Amino acid sequence: MTRAQLLADDPIWLILIKAVVLLLLGAVATMAMIILERKIVARMQHRPGPNRVGPNGWFQSIADAIKLPFKEQIIPDTADRKVYFLAPIISVIPAFLAFTVIPFGPEVSIFGERTVLQLVDLPVGVLVVLACSSLGVYGIVLAGWASGSPYPLLGGLRSAAQVISYEIAMGLSIVAVILYTGSLSTGDIVDAQSTGWYFYLLIPSFLIYCISMVGETNRAPFDLPEAESELVGGFHTEYSSMKFALFFLAEYVNMVIVSAFCTTLFLGGYMAPWPISAIGDNMFNTGWWPLLWFFGKTWILLFVFIWLRGTLPRLRYDQFMRLGWKILVPANLVWIVLVVALRAFRNEAEISPQTILIAGGVVLVLLIGLSFLLPERKIDRDEGRVPVTGGGYPIPPLDLSIPDKNAKPARVRRAARREHAAVAAGEREAE
Repeated sequence: MTRAQLLADDPIWLILIKAVVLLLLGAVATMAMIILERKIVARMQHRPGPNRVGPNGWFQSIADAIKLPFKEQIIPDTADRKVYFLAPIISVIPAFLAFTVIPFGPEVSIFGERTVLQLVDLPVGVLVVLACSSLGVYGIVLAGWASGSPYPLLGGLRSAAQVISYEIAMGLSIVAVILYTGSLSTGDIVDAQSTGWYFYLLIPSFLIYCISMVGETNRAPFDLPEAESELVGGFHTEYSSMKFALFFLAEYVNMVIVSAFCTTLFLGGYMAPWPISAIGDNMFNTGWWPLLWFFGKTWILLFVFIWLRGTLPRLRYDQFMRLGWKILVPANLVWIVLVVALRAFRNEAEISPQTILIAGGVVLVLLIGLSFLLPERKIDRDEGRVPVTGGGYPIPPLDLSIPDKNAKPARVRRAARREHAAVAAGEREAE
């Protein structure tokens, strides 16, 4: 039976078990990521991490999960209450839905029932993951708008621009995988990598995807929507208690999703790496063993997220957008054209696909290097400049004088002048 036939034959109780496990997977992975991030970054920066709650501080995430629901809920008076409550839910639900099409393992037996470690195998599973990651930005934008404050609104708008920019680069990086596999099913993509993983066959796509997934999840060094030094806290500035915890949960679940998706697309999915796969006539690619390889690859990518946060400074917003629109998107388009041309050429000539793709990757790297050598357009700094001496908004005049804090208020000075004038008038009448 095929993967789709096995999943279609699942009984209701097995589907419910899979759904509950996926929900628990997101919550448990979030708690594990938070404590590991604190521990790893603390070790990288030579400072103590969590060390009070539980043995060596390992229960800190559990304490946070218990504390957040009981904190006071502060709702701004100017907030649109319906949208304000709905925005965190819109961010969390798509993040969990993306788990449904990820293949975690091959055919196994659960309580005597033959099935596949996957909830559903859709013919357009790749598009489902992209759609779920795109829907999450609606929750961010609505949270910024519904808070009734300019700072969350700025954070929401910056997040929308960022996610849209890097969603395009991420989607284009998957096109080469789809062309090479000939299918949009995540299960078919994993099966197609039995002869070679795509992370080295499609190196440009893999590198662009890795950069895009960091920008897509608003993580350092691309955490511009939540730049604390500029926007206090970004789109969730006015959120507290459980609603803030939902945004926190959505961010970390999205990190797990894009890492698991990267494992599926480029790292062979649940397949064992080469030295292990050659042992015992491929025995480590059967049964429950593949589940270990899948989560091992996913946690390596999650460690890279933590590594980037602990080492790299935040980019400026113009640098960040320039990277997405002027480098990643054009490089992706050139690479897709090369993949299509080389596959057409391969059908006519007897050349190995590895040789063709490596040659295409070298050409792409050369094109990117040449693009850096092109001179930048000179910008006229005086064009459209706001005059600094007119006193107009937003720049104050240069001759602006700061009032003396010890000086009396204008109302007191006017009253004193009136009293002085009345005394002077009385003295003249007396004379």
